[in-house]
Amino acid sequence: MKAMLLRQLGGLADNPTPLALVEWPEPTPGEGELLLQVLTCGVCHTELDEIEGRTPPPHLPVIPGHQVVGRVAALGPPMNSSPKPSDPPHDRNPLPSASYPGFQIGERVGVAWIFSACGRCPFCLSGQENLCPDFRATGRDAHGGYAEYMTVPAAFAHPIPATLSDVEAAPLLCAGAVGYRALRLCHLQDGQNLGLSGFGASNHLVLKAARYQYPHSQIFVFARSEKERAFALELGAVWAGDISETPPTLLHSIVDATPVWTPVVAMLKNLEPGGRLVINAIRKEDSDKAAWLGMDYASHLWLEREIKSVANVTRRDVREFLALAAAAGIRPEVEEFRLAEANRALSDLKARRIRGAKVLRIAW
Repeated sequence: MKAMLLRQLGGLADNPTPLALVEWPEPTPGEGELLLQVLTCGVCHTELDEIEGRTPPPHLPVIPGHQVVGRVAALGPPMNSSPKPSDPPHDRNPLPSASYPGFQIGERVGVAWIFSACGRCPFCLSGQENLCPDFRATGRDAHGGYAEYMTVPAAFAHPIPATLSDVEAAPLLCAGAVGYRALRLCHLQDGQNLGLSGFGASNHLVLKAARYQYPHSQIFVFARSEKERAFALELGAVWAGDISETPPTLLHSIVDATPVWTPVVAMLKNLEPGGRLVINAIRKEDSDKAAWLGMDYASHLWLEREIKSVANVTRRDVREFLALAAAAGIRPEVEEFRLAEANRALSDLKARRIRGAKVLRIAW
C-alpha cells in the first residue's frame, strides 16, 4: 500500500518535506481489531507538533494521521474475553466483551486521536480514558491514516453518521471532537458570552456547535489574520478582533486554540470574574514562553478566574460530537489534498494558510 512515512523529527523550516511517499506492507488486523481501507484523513496541527518535536516522541518510523474515515475491510479474530494477567495492557481489548461492537464489513467508521487505553485504571473506569497512563495516540504511538490501509482496536472505532460525507466527517474526529470537549469544559450557560482565541480547524467548529447549543449566547473571536476574522463574522460571530484587541464586553468563557503562549495571557484580561479560559492544545510552541513573565496576578487571575487545559479526547466526546454534527447540520469548511500532497498541506498549516480544515482524500 501507499503511505506517507515520518522517519525523523525536525522543523519544517529546515525540511519542508518531512514525510516520504513509500510502499508499505498492508497491515493485518490482530485480535479485536478492524482493518480499514482509508477514505479520508484530516491534517491536524498536532501533526506539526509531532513532526517538530513538541509532543512525546513518536515511535519512528510512523505513519501520521488521526482524523481517519475508513471502510471496514476485514475483522481480526475476536479477543479472548479472559486475557492472561501477564498480557501487556496495551495488547488487551479494553471492552469487557470479546465481541465486536456491531461493526460489519463495508461499514464506515472513524478513528480519532485516542487509539487505545487500558480499560482498567480509575480514569478508564470513570470515562476519562483520555487521562489513562497507557493512552496511545493514533499516528504517534500506532500507525495512522496517512495511508491506504490501517488497523484500529474495534473498541476505539466510531460509526460515521450516514448524513456526513467522508470529507466532512474527517475533521470532526479531532478538530471537532476536541473542540466539543473544550466547549463542554467551559460550563457555558445559554446567554453567556463565549470567546474563541484563534480561528482555524477547531474553533470554527466550536463556533458552529456553540451557536446550536447556546442560541442566546454571543460569540467573540480573536484572530491575527484579517481573513480569519472575516470568516468568523460570516459564521455568526458578533465581534472579531486581533488577539491584542479588547472586546466590547467581558466574557464568561474563552476557548484558546492557538499554538503559542502569548494569547493565553492576553485572553485572561477579557474574562469576567469567575470566568474560565480553556486551552485546547496538546503543546504550545516554545518561542514565546517568556510571555508568561508578563502575567500579573491582579489583572489576569484575581477574582477566581480559571485556566483549564484539555487533554486529548474520550470516546464519548467523539461519538457525541458526531451525533451533534449530524443533527445540527454542522459541516466543516474543507480544503482537499491528495495523499502525496500531505507535505504541502502541512506547510500551508504551518504558514497559517487556513480557512477551516485540510483533508487528504485517499480513496473514493
